[in-house]
Amino acid sequence: MATSVRHAKPGDVAAVTALLVAALEGDPVAEWLVPDQRERHNVFQRLLAVEVDHAVEAGDVYVTLDWSAVAVWRRHDLDSDRRAFGDHHLTTFAGRAAPRFGELAAAVRSYRPDAPHHWLSWLAVQPGYAWPAADALLRQHHQVVDQTGHPVYAVVWTKGARDLLCQHGYRPDLPLHLPSGPRIWPVQRGSHPAPLSTAG
Repeated sequence: MATSVRHAKPGDVAAVTALLVAALEGDPVAEWLVPDQRERHNVFQRLLAVEVDHAVEAGDVYVTLDWSAVAVWRRHDLDSDRRAFGDHHLTTFAGRAAPRFGELAAAVRSYRPDAPHHWLSWLAVQPGYAWPAADALLRQHHQVVDQTGHPVYAVVWTKGARDLLCQHGYRPDLPLHLPSGPRIWPVQRGSHPAPLSTAG
């Protein structure tokens, strides 16, 4: 059976960015980060375009063939020191919303380990699709991760994403509370080393 997933290419950055921005419509964390709706769209468009472009080059970005879902992964062991954008970029692109993005980043850093791991930066489905649309994206990258034996970590913003990840073997931790804002959910999937092949 042909796979329903492929790696995103540099020419897909705009489409991946648009899918992520659309998926954030009505999201409580996105609304907390940037309360003004028009400003919110512009801020996320700018920030995500940079992050997706960097992830396509330095990480792993998967899309379903029907563009119903996207997953953006980072390999901490390979690019932990290669940030998509620093404080200057955040201030430039997020404007007056930069302090709240900083608070979100601090909450995520409090959970993210220093040991080698893979990090699920974004998991999103197009409006009108249910979370299971992302099933194949998770299975595809888990095959890659299991070749390394590394664990996977993520902090997700919705119960739907959390529940889907739990169905794929992730363990939820206690929620993180953003200052005067909504909860976010850290999850982790333990290492699953690939079995050693033996000569017959």
